[in-house]
Amino acid sequence: MKTAIVIFTDPQSGSQESLTRMLNALVMGHECQREGDETEIVFAGTGTRWPGELSQLGHPGNELYESVRTLIKGASRSCAVRNQAVESLQAAGIELLQDNAVPGTEGVVSLRRYYAEGWKVAMF
Repeated sequence: MKTAIVIFTDPQSGSQESLTRMLNALVMGHECQREGDETEIVFAGTGTRWPGELSQLGHPGNELYESVRTLIKGASRSCAVRNQAVESLQAAGIELLQDNAVPGTEGVVSLRRYYAEGWKVAMF
């Protein structure tokens, strides 16, 4: 199975709901990895702020994040710019994705590509 996991939730919301959504996304990625699925994790929208948070050793999601690190495809470039996350993404070694040329943006990640290629898409 091919599974794309897209994380939109915002770490700056300060809510347990946001943290729990992100952790559930990583848990799904871990399960897919364990089962041998072709899996990609993408950060978009305010979710582009997560890698900077998750890279911190004291973060409660750090160990899980590191366990699925190889599944991370990248983060939407224009979303990262809009949400002031470019520096933290670069520091975390996350690729900026811009395969969807949208007027007025620096390019965003193409979610349509996943559907067109038959991927199952989960959004958190």
